[in-house]
Amino acid sequence: MKLGTTNLPRGRLGAAGSLRAHWPEYLMEAAALGLFMVSAGVFTTLLNSPASPWSAAVPSAAARRALVGVAMGATALALIYSPWGKRSGAHMNPAITLTFLRLGKIPPWDAFYYIVFQTLGGVAGVVLTAAFVGPPFTRPPVDFVVTVPGPAGPLAAFAGEFVISCLMMGMIVGVANRRRLANFTGLFAGILIFLFVALESPYSGFGMNPARTFSSALPSGIWTAYWLYLTAPLLGMLLSAQASIAWAGKDAVPCCKLHHRSTHPCIFCGRTILP
Repeated sequence: MKLGTTNLPRGRLGAAGSLRAHWPEYLMEAAALGLFMVSAGVFTTLLNSPASPWSAAVPSAAARRALVGVAMGATALALIYSPWGKRSGAHMNPAITLTFLRLGKIPPWDAFYYIVFQTLGGVAGVVLTAAFVGPPFTRPPVDFVVTVPGPAGPLAAFAGEFVISCLMMGMIVGVANRRRLANFTGLFAGILIFLFVALESPYSGFGMNPARTFSSALPSGIWTAYWLYLTAPLLGMLLSAQASIAWAGKDAVPCCKLHHRSTHPCIFCGRTILP
């Protein structure tokens, strides 16, 4: 394949063909969200479980949230810049994948498999954390790192999820597809995740990702206000992307990767780097 071309059979592979051709990228998406959930579970347990000495050492809830935010932001940054993240695009989130599907940047079957594997990977990460960490992770106050509305209620949680999703997708569209800024996508994503965990999580628990919420809800059986964690992230990201292309045009988003620099030609646009 000649670099810089876009002669991939976008959207014409079908279900079996897409799986046969792109299964490595699907597994990378699964592994990425799985590792993110392991990190979220381990650090939340260390800093919030009464069984952990770290919890007593950091008595301030705000300080504990900030430290979890640092860990989660650093994890996201590492995954986006990893060889797997560069190759798959590091969506790790069905709302991101569906937004790029709406923009016509990912074929339907690839989007379908990305969502399936993201969800399976997230569940596997939570289940593995539960198996190795045990009751400190599965019992209150950690509770499988479930996302539930805070004391302000579901409407505040919906608003929080909507706003942070708008901001994240606005950053992705504005940064990831511009050559001068693309190398900073992971850094900006990590900073935003830190801020969201530190400042917004008291309202919604910081979901922003339907697969992430499902991964905790399934083994825990806690489905409180699950509807908002399915709808608010997708609506927020769709609105943000639509506003961005209305301002700059649809061609301003040439590809759906968060970090477009890999040794493998992109399965979506055929390039290793953006022009």
